[in-house]
Parts: sequence; structure tokens; C-alpha cells
Amino acid sequence: MLTMTSLEAQNKFGTLIDASQREPVVVTRRGRPVSVMISVHDLLNLPFSVVKAMSELSPLRGEEAARAMEETLSKSGSQTVQDGLTEDDVTRLVHELR
Repeated sequence: MLTMTSLEAQNKFGTLIDASQREPVVVTRRGRPVSVMISVHDLLNLPFSVVKAMSELSPLRGEEAARAMEETLSKSGSQTVQDGLTEDDVTRLVHELR
């Protein structure tokens, strides 16, 4: 996933928009991720985009991340990632990652 500082995002907004068409772009401030810019296509496929962004921002990688995500979702009584995440699932997962 591409990362840009908030100053770069401000000064190179066109580049940010173009890059976000290919993949989510993390915008950082003082070295910490503060925002993610995604394309409309990714927005319409939000569950996949959210899972991808969270997995790339999370310290867990690969199969370990997938197992952790499945375990988290199964504890909450949610359906599998293939069935999509509810807004409550996303909110809870974001708070858990903080």
C-alpha cells in the first residue's frame, strides 16, 4: 500500500487521486497513519478494501492476520469476511487496532 505524508498529499493532490485509483493510499501525519484514500470502485467493494487496508496497517501479516481476523469475527458472531462486514464490525475492528 502506498503511503504519503499529509504535506505530500496536499501538494500532490492529483498524484494522490491517481494513486488511489490503483490501490488505497495511507496518509500520514508526524509518521502516524491518519487517513486512507480509496477509489469509488474500492468504496463500492468496501468490505474487501477495509480488510485489505486493516491487514496492511496491522502488525500481523499473511496467514497469521487471516486467522486473527477470522477469530475476531467469529467471537463477535459476525458472518465470514466473504459475506461482508457490517458497519459495527468495521468500527469495532478499527478500535481494536488502535
